[in-house]
Parts: sequence; C-alpha cells; structure tokens
Amino acid sequence: MHASEVSRGRNAGLGLALVSALAFGGSGVAAKPLILAGLDPLHVVWLRVAGAALVMLPVAWRHRALVRHRPALLVGFGLLAVAGVQACYFAAISRIPVGVALLVEYLAPALVLGWVRFVQRRPVSRAAAAGVVLAVGGLACVVEVWSGLGFDMAGLLLALGAACCQVGYFVLSDHGGDGEEPADPVGVIAYGLLIGALLLTAVARPWSMDWQVLAGSAEMDGTRVPAALLLAWIVLIATVAAYLTGVVSVRRLSPQVAGVVACLEAVIATVLAWVLLGEHLSAPQIVGGAVVLLGALIAQTSTPKAAAEAPVAGAAAVPADAKGKLSAGSRSA
Repeated sequence: MHASEVSRGRNAGLGLALVSALAFGGSGVAAKPLILAGLDPLHVVWLRVAGAALVMLPVAWRHRALVRHRPALLVGFGLLAVAGVQACYFAAISRIPVGVALLVEYLAPALVLGWVRFVQRRPVSRAAAAGVVLAVGGLACVVEVWSGLGFDMAGLLLALGAACCQVGYFVLSDHGGDGEEPADPVGVIAYGLLIGALLLTAVARPWSMDWQVLAGSAEMDGTRVPAALLLAWIVLIATVAAYLTGVVSVRRLSPQVAGVVACLEAVIATVLAWVLLGEHLSAPQIVGGAVVLLGALIAQTSTPKAAAEAPVAGAAAVPADAKGKLSAGSRSA
C-alpha cells in the first residue's frame, strides 16, 4: 500500500473518530431536557437503547451465530456496557451537570488500571499510575471537595457507578477479541443493544411512561425544542452513528491515537452543556476537568507495549480500543 493511501486512511479514521466523539458527547445534552420535561431518566435510557436496538436489528440477524458461540459475552455486554452505563449516566445527569458526570465517568480507565495491578497482580508503568493520581486530583477540583462536596452526592455516586460499569465494558471488550474466532464487534454491539433493551424494559417499565412528553417540546436554556427531535438525535446520532463510526475509526487508527481522540468526548460534552444548557463551571472546575483529561491521556498512552498486547491490560490502557472493538463509547454517553 502506498504511503499516500495509508495517509488518506488515517485521515479518514481521524475524521470518523472526531465524529464519534462529537456524537457521544452530545448525548447528555439532548437527554437532559427530556428528563427535565418530565421523563424519568430510566425511561430516556430505555428509549435510547430500544430505539438503537430496533435500528440494529437487521445487523443482529446477520450475526445470529454469536448467540450460540458467545452468549456470556453478549449478556455481559448488554448488562454492563449498555444498560448499566446508560442508566447510571442518565440518572447522574438528572442530578449533576453533564460535564461533571462525564468527567467522573472518565475515572474508568484509572479503575481498570487498578484492576490490572491489584486484582490480576500485573505491573503498570509509573507514568500510568501518575495519570491515575492526576485524574483523581482533577476530579477533586471538579467536585470542589474544599466546599464540602457541594454537588448532589447521589448524582456523584451514580456517575461513579457508570464508571464501574465502564470497567466491565473494557474487560468484556478485551475478551471479545480473544480466541481463534474473535466476536465481530458490530454484531456484539447489535446484540448488546438488544439485550440491554430487554433488561431495561423489565427495570424501566416503559408502559408507565408519560408518552405525551414526546409529543410536546423540551426547554434547552430557554429555547423550546421538539422532544421527538431530541429523541431522534439520541437514538440515531448519539447511539447508532456514534458506535459505528467509532468501530470504523479504530480499525483505521492505532489504539493510542483513537484513545487520545476519545478523550475529546468529555470536552465536547462540557462545552455543549455550557452553550446549550447554560451549565457554567467555575474556573477551578475547568482546571480540574483539564487535569482529569490529562491524567486519562497519560494513563491510556503510557502502558508498556507488552502490557498493551496482553488481555485486559490493553483495554485498560486505551478505552477507545474497547470502543473500537465493541462499540466506540460511552459511553456513556
């Protein structure tokens, strides 16, 4: 392959990774007005996951062999990476600012490194440990610990729950690529959404939802926006498009580059929440958020090569690698 073709492929991958980060970053901004308009956070999560599962249903049918070959992976991915992450994150943003919730969720790479070091008893680099310390210190600034944790404690715990679910997300992503026949990432995404939708149906009980909210409008910092338009954004852009562009981008980029781009998701979410929702952060919180992202970047990019090639350690080093293998994000978001 010529160098020019390689360059074009990487440029295309970078563009797709940016689109994925933008799409994931906008999920909370579109969801919060629906929550404030009267929808329960769990109902918004169910609408997002069920809508995306419906869109991905043809893909699931094409990869139906996964149900026989990797059932545990599909159930775990649906439970943690889809239902758990989304439910905890959306419940968190109903109580605390979107940017803060996503920054707390970005502690997940640090938690995975802790899993590698203390549970699996495998070494991590000093730089990675320094990245964890920076991320935790930055988070202390974000939540302003000196003022006695002015944020809603339940909201912070829910955001931390989303981070813990992300740990399972990364670990399952790593295991999904194991074996002689690795699970197709797009198929796992499709079945993860389907299983997540089924699990959330039992928990969220959508038949008790106030469906009339979707026929009306929601307020975004004083501007009325059709609720159906916000829901369409969440399902088609912030879920389906975000996952798929992320998968393709990581196939074109190295995991390290994709990991750096993925960190933009938190920045995008914070800026969009500032502009569209009027959620202004103080100067210490902005600085703390920058430190969280810096720590996440160091933790993701400094893992030794040997560790990056090993199971789970590679997922700990690069959350975008997990996104690329099985979903592209967020997360959360």
